[in-house]
Amino acid sequence: MSAAISTDTSTAPAARRATGRLLDVLAPALPLARLAVMRRLISAFVVFDVLLVSNDVIGHAANPEYFRPTALTRLLHLPAVTPALGWGLLVAVLASGALGALGRAPRASGGVLAVSFWIWMLYSQGYGYISHDHVALMVAVAVLPTAGIAKTRADGADGADGADGADGADAGVLSRQAGWALRCIQIAVVLTYFYSVLEKSVISGSPATWANSAVFAFAFIRRGAPWVQWMLDAPWLFRPAQWALIVLETISPLALFLRGRKLYALIGVFLVFHLATFVALGIHFLPTVVCWAAFLPLERIAARLRGRVLQRRAARTGAAHPSRAQAGAE
Repeated sequence: MSAAISTDTSTAPAARRATGRLLDVLAPALPLARLAVMRRLISAFVVFDVLLVSNDVIGHAANPEYFRPTALTRLLHLPAVTPALGWGLLVAVLASGALGALGRAPRASGGVLAVSFWIWMLYSQGYGYISHDHVALMVAVAVLPTAGIAKTRADGADGADGADGADGADAGVLSRQAGWALRCIQIAVVLTYFYSVLEKSVISGSPATWANSAVFAFAFIRRGAPWVQWMLDAPWLFRPAQWALIVLETISPLALFLRGRKLYALIGVFLVFHLATFVALGIHFLPTVVCWAAFLPLERIAARLRGRVLQRRAARTGAAHPSRAQAGAE
């Protein structure tokens, strides 16, 4: 009977390799310091967002009759927002966002921030207008608390008092949890653009129909800045620009696979596009722009900035106390 038992395990190494490749795509091992910097950046931006961008929730409380809940809002059985609920959500977002920006209690503050900001955005988008520029930001606040506390020393010691560390030493500590969280944000950023192509196809019938339409001309007539009104006298510029946008949004998934200078060049093209729309039309897309940071080596940028700050402090100390600086040098 032993001869009848199959001992063929040739498929096992192939399966392990396939699993490893899938993990490398969906949860690459990335520095915990990058996650810590991203958490602080997103937390600080959410505070900015609820105060200056999506700051309409408390105002909606005066118009409950216009409440048009989205599917998720209906699933959660959320009522129309009231002044007390709106102010309570704002306090929760500001408090947890401030703690997150300081790197304090990242999981607890991040969890509170995720829940309160999501409810805030469901109300902000529940009164007739839904903007897709917040998709990546909402994904970011949901996944960033899941990766735990970043290490502050290369020897693996946790941050003091449950704080998120973002120093250069932690750049060498890699984590698939950090990679998964950052990858989720990257995918959400890319899908913001790629799904826009699909939406254009649904509305217009095909990408070509949208690209050959007068949508840019209408946008410039409706909300164009004074310094771009001259383009209305050169309408031949609009169709090539619309085709260029379709192509740019279609190739956005390349950002998930490019590395180094090619990736940074592609990100630069998207940022230039958003800068152009802001200057010309007043459309900023800041929530998505901030989430592009998930593609960058934030731990290196933070380390360089910290080094420059320390150098300047040392230079000021030396200028103020030359004898002390000389003694230290000796």
